[in-house]
Amino acid sequence: MAPIITVVGSFAVGLTIRTPQLPIFGQTLIGSDFDMGPGGKGSNQAVATARLGANSSFVGLIGEDKLGEIAVDLYRSEGVDTTYLRTTSEMATGAGLIILNSKGENFIILDMGANNLIDAPFVDGAEAQIAASKIVMAVLEIPIPAAQRAMELGKKHGVTTILNPAPAAPLPETLLKMVDYLTPNESELRILLGLPPDDPTPTPILAARLRAMGVKTVIVTMGELGALILNDEGETHVPTVAVEVVDTTGAGDAFNSAFAVALADGKSLVEAVRYGCCGGATACTKLGVIPALGRREQIDTMYAANYA
Repeated sequence: MAPIITVVGSFAVGLTIRTPQLPIFGQTLIGSDFDMGPGGKGSNQAVATARLGANSSFVGLIGEDKLGEIAVDLYRSEGVDTTYLRTTSEMATGAGLIILNSKGENFIILDMGANNLIDAPFVDGAEAQIAASKIVMAVLEIPIPAAQRAMELGKKHGVTTILNPAPAAPLPETLLKMVDYLTPNESELRILLGLPPDDPTPTPILAARLRAMGVKTVIVTMGELGALILNDEGETHVPTVAVEVVDTTGAGDAFNSAFAVALADGKSLVEAVRYGCCGGATACTKLGVIPALGRREQIDTMYAANYA
């Protein structure tokens, strides 16, 4: 039977356009390759875990509008359980504007809309689902108290907890102590500690500081450099798979999802991080997020070719 993975998180519609370079203030650029489609880190991870064979459930909130209908259609087509997807008339569905340059680098502007109404009592409504799960995941595109409650309920019921702290913000130790696996990238790692995103302190030192605040295992994703694992057993570097990068937008979501599915399937921590790297690398090879999220056979093949 497929493992149950519950994602407590965000849905937003992404509007993407490619430009020769990222704009500066007051500049108008001619772009290309416009695309509008479903996004939001929580939603992306729910879809990605479903594609990789998990019994995926999404706990989230959308507006009663046309953009919200995109979410409903997506989950129906991808086989994501929407028992705990709610709608609201108070705020619009979340939306994001994504600009890509010729190198595949991006910047994103978000209006999280209805996601901002997700609170701890909202998450409590999905406690039975979380209790039945192998893994519960959360992101920070929803209010921190909601993400914390997801982690608390996971710990309460003996469920493995994964927090992808994006977009990053300093977090209370009460939350960090509930996290089995924290998965920041290098800039998010620094922001979590109240530092500038380009602080020069070596990444292993900063990851150790987070562990001292209560996180069981810190996994820092480092793009083409792979990932760094820091836990009670020490420090382990996992190289990634080299691919031709087209668009990095969904790479973090793809990494987290593949990592979670591998853990739920019983792989060791290092094996699961390697599998996550395959998921992240695959997501960089196509334009857009949902089209780039890999399927089980694809990720299995990449894993076998590079790590077996």
